[in-house]
Amino acid sequence: MYKHVLVPTDGSKLSLKAVKTGAKLAGALGAKLTLVHVVAPYMPPLYGDPIGYAPMVLDPKEYKVNVERNAKRVLAEGARAVAALGMTCSEVIATDEHPWEAVLKTARGKKCDVIVMASHGRRGLAGVLLGSETTKLLTHSTIPVLVCR
Repeated sequence: MYKHVLVPTDGSKLSLKAVKTGAKLAGALGAKLTLVHVVAPYMPPLYGDPIGYAPMVLDPKEYKVNVERNAKRVLAEGARAVAALGMTCSEVIATDEHPWEAVLKTARGKKCDVIVMASHGRRGLAGVLLGSETTKLLTHSTIPVLVCR
């Protein structure tokens, strides 16, 4: 059936549940497992008055170090959960301003044939304002997606 399972993780308890679900699915099918954590690209913040804006001077290298450190921490936590189930996984750090796009690019690039991900279940105004990466991924994916709640 499925040969390669991709699980996006953001470090939340709910995404850790998706990691465990994806690991169990991969184990039952004898499939490979890959975890992905998406980070936003560096964008210097803007400040100023209503007349104009100028970028603040912040070090992009420092930003990269900090987001990579956090991404590695999130992925290591997921890998520990996978290891506790007696499995192994590969880990990917992806960069994109739209997490759902990075997940799809990773799935295609790694030739994953199913995505297992969490949904935080935002509804109403919060869902409209914050959007849902899961909904966007479901809308654009041609790869099957298993949503964990």
